[in-house]
Amino acid sequence: MLDFLTFQTFITPTLLIFIYYLGAVIIPILSWYFTFWVKKAYLSDVSKVIKDRTTPKQRLILFMVFFITLFCMEIFWRVMFEFLIAYFDMHDALMKLN
Repeated sequence: MLDFLTFQTFITPTLLIFIYYLGAVIIPILSWYFTFWVKKAYLSDVSKVIKDRTTPKQRLILFMVFFITLFCMEIFWRVMFEFLIAYFDMHDALMKLN
């Protein structure tokens, strides 16, 4: 308890893992919602034209681009949290040297 109160032990690594999993679930949901919101708010007329002028293959390619982008966002999210957790692991390793 004394280590926690004197900031010798951090709660951040545990909190980071919780936030990572929360974000890993919420990011795809929010990006899907954001896509439909932009489409409805700004591109309602354009989306009808796009649907009329594109083939199913082209729409499938756009759908795949969305999922590849989502996958890259998830990878970036993971790498960012791995970096932060590694930073705290380095701190713990340095504190053990003292």
